[in-house]
Amino acid sequence: MRPQLLYSYARDKGFAVMPGRQQLTVAVREGADPMCLVEVRRVVGRSFRLEVHSPTEFEKLLSESFGSGLLDGSAAAAAEKQENLESLFDGIPQTEDLLAGDGDAPIVRLINGLIQDAVKRRASDIHIDPFEEKLSIRYRIDGELQEVLVASRRIAPPLVSRIKVMSRLDIAEKRMPQDGRVSLSIGGRALDVRVATLPTRYGERVALRILDTRQALVGLDSLGMDDSTLARFRSVLAEPNGVILVTGPTGSGKTTTLYSALSLLNTGRVNIMTLEDPVEYGLDGISQTPMDHKVGLTFAATLRSILRNDPNIVMVGEIRDAETAEVALEFALTGRLALSTIHTNSSAGAITRLRDMGIESFLLASTLRAVLAQRLVRRLCPQCKIPYEPDVALKQKLGLAPDVSGRMFRAAGCDACSRTGYSGRLGVYELLLVDGEIKRLIHEQASEESIERAAFRSADMLFSNGMRHVLSGETSAEELMHVCRREAWTNGSV
Repeated sequence: MRPQLLYSYARDKGFAVMPGRQQLTVAVREGADPMCLVEVRRVVGRSFRLEVHSPTEFEKLLSESFGSGLLDGSAAAAAEKQENLESLFDGIPQTEDLLAGDGDAPIVRLINGLIQDAVKRRASDIHIDPFEEKLSIRYRIDGELQEVLVASRRIAPPLVSRIKVMSRLDIAEKRMPQDGRVSLSIGGRALDVRVATLPTRYGERVALRILDTRQALVGLDSLGMDDSTLARFRSVLAEPNGVILVTGPTGSGKTTTLYSALSLLNTGRVNIMTLEDPVEYGLDGISQTPMDHKVGLTFAATLRSILRNDPNIVMVGEIRDAETAEVALEFALTGRLALSTIHTNSSAGAITRLRDMGIESFLLASTLRAVLAQRLVRRLCPQCKIPYEPDVALKQKLGLAPDVSGRMFRAAGCDACSRTGYSGRLGVYELLLVDGEIKRLIHEQASEESIERAAFRSADMLFSNGMRHVLSGETSAEELMHVCRREAWTNGSV
């Protein structure tokens, strides 16, 4: 039976044989017809272990088990033949038309295989780069780029052209950058792929951003915040008005944090609207507006007119200029709650950045409620991490006393983590709450360091917050120092 037919049959009947288990296991959805198991027993001819799952758990398990061969229904042939990416490249003929309309054409199966493999490896991006002698394909996994394939450069033009066709871009335009989007499905799991092309010396490069709604829509409890930061962040989200900012570099999880906050606020009793560029994930029950700068639909212009739609809460994708910042703060003055992101290195840095934009201190002090700065550090692979005793020099870099004893762990590398030593990521946070003292310092236009000292006397900054992951063996000291700078002064929390 073809993979997509087997998948549909399993969803219909409510049971599926789970591959890759040491013991034969059959997953059953609650409420499924038990007589189906008689047929399973007849077909397999031996005993098996039974697992009963809720409908939601069953759908998730089924998608994960069958997802590797069900992209748009066109990759079934590759799944049946168990082709890997290398064989897909090797299978491309020298003279055949690679852009043939047949769904089993080599270039189509190649693109499907790339996306399937990237999803399987938990990649967030696919980079396709043509060079003088080769075509390089890299995945961004846990924030780091890994080269997975090197192929002949002759494959680049038809590969890029096919991706342009999928994302409805102009295949004849090769001199200007283009942006597009593709909606796909893997085993009933909806994916959006953002496509960006850019002309280079040896042809067009393509970046594919894989957006998985299921991974983005998580609760605040699943973000990895420590109990103190989580409790304080929940309390500030309960405020009826003001501005809450999330700051950090690109790829630090700011959008995921904002979506998690909106999911908590989305009770059905408030009108929540978002302005995004572009809309990355669909949120049920929330009005989301994509920006279009070509027609003048900017953050500032849309935010000015959004009051006529009677919102209670507004999320602005990013504060990029003084006009957007001023309109967002004035919006909060009307008794509403505004959430947004801004690119700074620390939470206190967001305050100085807004002041440098020309925002008046009185407006900033009266509307800003909190600034959450965050980073993502890679999690050590639990199967190969190596314990060791840190030396005095490393303890000094980490701000630990020389007489402090305890094991730490470093990355090694194994087959399970693709020899990187890391698998997955963890959040590191610092939350600056704007209390009476911080308001006074903002009015006085105090320095960034003065604001930090006042805000983090009894709370963790980024580095000290990340040290809990190092001391618990979840990440390495090298990874934390690579992502976060250690504060010049100590608050006694490490």
